[in-house]
Amino acid sequence: MNLLVTGGCGFIGSNFIRHLLLDGSRGIPRVVNLDKLTYAGNPANLADVVGDARYSFVHGDIGDEERVLALLAEHRIGAIVNFAAESHVDRSIDSPEPFVQTNVVGTLRILNAARRHWSGLPAPEKDEFRFLHISTDEVYGTLGPKEPAFTEETPFAPNSPYAASKAASDHLVRSYHHTYGLPTLTTNCSNNYGPYHFPEKLFPLVILNALDGRSLPVYGDGQQVRDWLYVADHCRAISLVLERGRPGETYNVGGLNECANLDVVRMICSLLDERSPRKDGKPYAKQIEFVADRPGHDRRYAIDCSKIQRELGWRPRESFETGLAKTVDWFVEKRSWCNETTAKRYARERLGTTA
Repeated sequence: MNLLVTGGCGFIGSNFIRHLLLDGSRGIPRVVNLDKLTYAGNPANLADVVGDARYSFVHGDIGDEERVLALLAEHRIGAIVNFAAESHVDRSIDSPEPFVQTNVVGTLRILNAARRHWSGLPAPEKDEFRFLHISTDEVYGTLGPKEPAFTEETPFAPNSPYAASKAASDHLVRSYHHTYGLPTLTTNCSNNYGPYHFPEKLFPLVILNALDGRSLPVYGDGQQVRDWLYVADHCRAISLVLERGRPGETYNVGGLNECANLDVVRMICSLLDERSPRKDGKPYAKQIEFVADRPGHDRRYAIDCSKIQRELGWRPRESFETGLAKTVDWFVEKRSWCNETTAKRYARERLGTTA
């Protein structure tokens, strides 16, 4: 089937497209990437697949229902994988409305387009059509130190505008399956890390600040715990859910790597001490600086991903140690990509446009 991937120029979306075209199934006839190119969308993330005849890029918005519908018909799309989202918690605290527009209204409109397209398909294609919505563990809220991990049955309790907007989008996807019969799937993942991560996120921020001699900011006491998932493992999980997941179901995807933020920062510093030592011989951990905590900062996330393991046979291949080492090596090698990405994104914002 031909795929429409939305938000494919972002971090996880671009890794997924690369997985499909370079690492994954050779049976994919065509991948159409629809991306609005807001601050974190970067076409350079997919420079290595631009010449692939199976790949095409469309600059557009999932909120434009008629345009999405036309793309679905033009390319005879058999499945949609929806990554398109505003996803930075700090930005959602500063300005919640763009998150509601993209994550809630945008999801509603692409669901409308998907339903109209699916309703008109002939029987065999209609039966095989899928709408896969990529979401986050943040919809479940926060956990205490000894509470059991989030399962697919955990009630939603979002604590940030970002998480609330994603929770709303998850509910819309569920409702379109139960009300209209649209064959939807949802994945809720833990924190991803790996190549092409936008430079303002924790891992690349720490790596790049360390190398540039800047402070390494850590919120509060740094004991916020996250379950870290290497992005290539996440992409494999998405492929399996798309191929074999049961319509109407949700699948949690976790890395099985719970670690406090402060410990993550220290591990990155130790890897940099080995790979690119400071000229003065001091450890990079000397640059750690504790800053005021984020409002409403969730204390702990943990994912129970036994359902996807049991039903689809998925498990993460990377340990946190191997995945982190690969990530640090990639960002050390790709500093020019990071500098260009940051300069272009913030230049657009200063000009008042995200086009």
